[in-house]
Amino acid sequence: MSPIIKSPKDFWTGVMYSGFGGIAFVISRDYAFGSAGRMGPGYFPSVLSCLLIGFGILALARGMRKDGTAFGGFAWRKAAIVLAATAAFGFLLPRAGLIIALLVLIFGSATASTHFRFEWRATLLALALVAFCVLVFVTGLGLPMRLFGSWFGA
Repeated sequence: MSPIIKSPKDFWTGVMYSGFGGIAFVISRDYAFGSAGRMGPGYFPSVLSCLLIGFGILALARGMRKDGTAFGGFAWRKAAIVLAATAAFGFLLPRAGLIIALLVLIFGSATASTHFRFEWRATLLALALVAFCVLVFVTGLGLPMRLFGSWFGA
C-alpha cells in the first residue's frame, strides 16, 4: 500500500466512480443536451455522470486523508449472481414483460445477500417496487414497455 493512500477501499471506490462517470460523460456527448426546461436525451446522463465523477473525487480525497481498511477478497459468487440476474432481466423483458423481468431481477439479486430471507415482507416490498416502476416508467414517463411480453400473447 502506498503511503499516500490511507484507505484503499475509499480510494479505489473513487477511481471506479470517476471512471464510470467519465465513460458515461463521453458517451452522453453524442446526444443533444437541451436545457433544464426542455431536456434533451443527453441531459440526464450528462448530469448524472458529472455527479458520479464528483462523488468519485470526494471518495478519492477521503481515501488519501482518512485511515481505513484494506480490501478483502472479491465476492465473485455474489457478483456473478447479480450479473446473472441483470442478464436475465434483459432476456426476459421483451419475452415475459416488465413485471416478471423485474421480479426475477429483484429476487435474483437479493439472493446474493447473506441477509436475504424469502418471506412475506420481502415479497410485499418486491411487489411494491414493481408497482412503483410500472407507475413511474410506463404510466408516468410513457416508456414503451410491455407489462406482459410475447410469451403471454401480448
